[in-house]
Amino acid sequence: MADPLEDLSRALSRLPGLGRRSSLRAALAILREPERVADPIAAALARARETMCCCARCGSFTLKTANPCALCTDTVRDGSAVCVVEEPADIQSIESSGAFRGRYHALMGKLSPVNRSGPEKLRIAELLDRVRNEGFKEVVLALSTDMEGDATAAFLAENLKQFPEVKVTRLAFGLPADSGIAYSDPLTLRRAIASRLDVGG
Repeated sequence: MADPLEDLSRALSRLPGLGRRSSLRAALAILREPERVADPIAAALARARETMCCCARCGSFTLKTANPCALCTDTVRDGSAVCVVEEPADIQSIESSGAFRGRYHALMGKLSPVNRSGPEKLRIAELLDRVRNEGFKEVVLALSTDMEGDATAAFLAENLKQFPEVKVTRLAFGLPADSGIAYSDPLTLRRAIASRLDVGG
């Protein structure tokens, strides 16, 4: 019979930032006070799963009753620019910096042969459709500065050449090498967005 503690620890280890030891500590903390910790977590997870989804347009998290999300339907935002990120969490990070007021598009990952993540696994076709139909004048590539992020940015820049009227830029500086958007502070993100570079052909 499977060990329930081991099952819980293994499930928690799938979360970002939780290794084997830290997931075991989290599992023990949850089980130590079930009424105060475990029950509220279980209820919150069930409610989130029931009521939330990814925005059909940008990929950010939103209520199922508000899809497309508020960022996509806000008429005050700049509809001429779209910021392309890897994950929905990156949208929240950039929004907290206050430096970008356009639209967003989450790829849901990056190109990674090791993880068998090719172009067909990402929301690249959806991005190209949006550029074709929504009249963007600039595509900002806000991707990680590691090898896979660079490869993804290069692939997108090449595919976006079919839209010569669209400027393709990438965050210029401030993001540490081998790091992601979600780990950057608001000031760093503001500086990076303000100093983005043209990567068009």
